[in-house]
This record gives sequence, structure tokens and C-alpha cells, in this order.
Amino acid sequence: MSGAIERATEHQARARVALTAALASGPSHAYLFRGPRGAGKSAVARAFAAEILAADSADPDDARRRVLIDPSPHPDLVWLTPRGAQHMVEEVRERVIRGASYRPFESEKRVFVVEAAEAMRDESQNALLKTLEEPPAFVHLILLSSEPALLLETISSRCQPVDFAPLPAEAIEASLPSEAASEERAAAARLSAGDSSRAHFLLSDSGRALRAAAPELSESWQQVLKAAEAVGEEAEAATRKILEDEAEAGVKRSARDITDEAKRAGRRRRTETLDLGLELGAAWFRDLAATASGAEDVVFNRDRLADLESRAVGLDPMRPRRAAELVQDTRRRLDLNVSEELALEALSFRLAAVFA
Repeated sequence: MSGAIERATEHQARARVALTAALASGPSHAYLFRGPRGAGKSAVARAFAAEILAADSADPDDARRRVLIDPSPHPDLVWLTPRGAQHMVEEVRERVIRGASYRPFESEKRVFVVEAAEAMRDESQNALLKTLEEPPAFVHLILLSSEPALLLETISSRCQPVDFAPLPAEAIEASLPSEAASEERAAAARLSAGDSSRAHFLLSDSGRALRAAAPELSESWQQVLKAAEAVGEEAEAATRKILEDEAEAGVKRSARDITDEAKRAGRRRRTETLDLGLELGAAWFRDLAATASGAEDVVFNRDRLADLESRAVGLDPMRPRRAAELVQDTRRRLDLNVSEELALEALSFRLAAVFA
């Protein structure tokens, strides 16, 4: 096993075992890497692709080195990332489906990696099905998904699954920038639910604003919504810039396509951020209950322990536990497309009653 795979799978023992066995016996034509965001699926996929393409190369070390570069200059690695909320149908058809029909340029194999595979529209997934059913012998496809339930069953069933677990908090904390205070890094790691990208977000200005608003859901629920809207607007603007730059470079996209894709990306990010805000609120009430019970050692918001201790004086732990349940119930309601403002306002009234 290469050093790159060892490093990439340091905290993913099951994936390491599966991929080591695959390299020893000969890789399958299609894999589905499934697990939470930030669990390292992309890094493992790149290391695995490097071994596949280096195996029959005239200079394995050089081939491996070029595949591991991001973005990679190796001509036999195709890496597809969605620019907006979804993969463009044309990109999936051109770069993956049609690309899989071309013989390798310098290796004996070609590897196609599709990030956020669940973001492929049904049309793209159905078009990809034939490639999965009857791939050329030299083609290997790796689909990465944080939400595999959104993939068509016909797609999932034709891929060998490789499961990824959430990263341990200690590993995430070690990866966070040292500029942040140690207690804040510890809190971000524990609130990330094993997602390193989420932990980094929590140390950004937007993430800090969301954390600050979460404990005040009973009074300032508008601040959580406002923070989510700001993040959504940033995502929309960033996606629009990427798509416009690609259009100038020759990628065929109409102005309407660019606008629609940018808006979808913004809405998706806004929804994700609002859900995170509620999740942070539930974690805060959980910590408050733990503090009121004298169990400060299990608190996630370690950088705000003094505030928790102040609020926990004389507090019945059952109250914040009930508050956490109400927040989680609101998260489920929003999954059913309930009006966000009405759901949050109703939550604020319920929380106020709990702590009255």
C-alpha cells in the first residue's frame, strides 16, 4: 500500500482495508465512496486513482505524483466537481460518458471521479447507467457521495460501496488553523459532527455569527435566518463568478443557465446553513443540560463554558433537554418544506415557554 493511501485513510480503517484488497486483486470498474461530508473521501479517491494509474506506467513515481496534484495534470484522470447546486448534464455526458469511450493517453487505465454524485440529475444518472453496466476494460469510475440515498438504486447497485466514518474530533481539531484560540478550535471540532469542512466554517466570520445567534433562538431567531441568508448570498455570488469565467473561456452556458445554477447553489447553501444554525442551537441546549447536571466534561461549546455555567445556576436540566427536542423537531419540520419564518417563530414561542 502506498504512503498516499496510508495517509489519506489514517482515520478510515474500513476504507483502507477495502481499497488495499482492491489493489491487490485488481480494482473493480466502479466504486461508490459514501460517508459524511469532510470525512476525506476526495483525498482517498485521489490516492486510489494514483495507484491505479501508476500500476502500468513507465514511470510509476512520476504518474503517482501528477495524479496527487490538485488539480491534476495527468491526462488519464478526469475529475468532475459540480459548479453549482447540480452537475451540468452536458458535462457528465461529455467528460465522463463520452470520455470513457476514449482509450488511455499514457497509462493502461483511465479513472473518472465524480464528486457529490448525488448532485447529478436523474437524466445524467440514467445516461451514466450504460457506462456502469458495460464499461470498457480500461475504465474505472469512482462516485463520491455524502447523501447516497439520493442516487438512483440502479446506480448504487452497480458500484462497490466503500464506507467512510465521521472523522474523530481530535483529528479535526489538529487540522484547524492555529490562529484561532485552542478552546475555540476544540469547540469547532466537537460541533462539526465529524465534518472537517464544517469545523473550518465555524471558525470563519459567518460561522462565528451563526454560533453566536444559536443560543438565542427564543429571542433572536431572525439572526439565525439572517446569517443563513448571508452565507447563501455569498455562495450564489461565488458560483456565478465561476460560471461566468467558464463561459468566457468557451464553456457553452447561457445567461439564464448561469443565473439558475447560481441561484440553486445559493438556495442550497442557505438551507444547509439554516439547518446548521438549528443544529448548533440544539447542541447549545444539550450543553446547558449537561452543565446544569454537573457534567461539564462532555460539553461541546468548550470556549463558552463560563456562559453555560452562569445560565445553568439553579436551572432544572429537564428544561434545556426539552428545548433541544423542540429544536430538533423544527429541523424535521423544515425538511417537509414548512415555512421557515413561521417554523422559527413558533420555535421561539415554545422555547420561551420552556424557560419561563
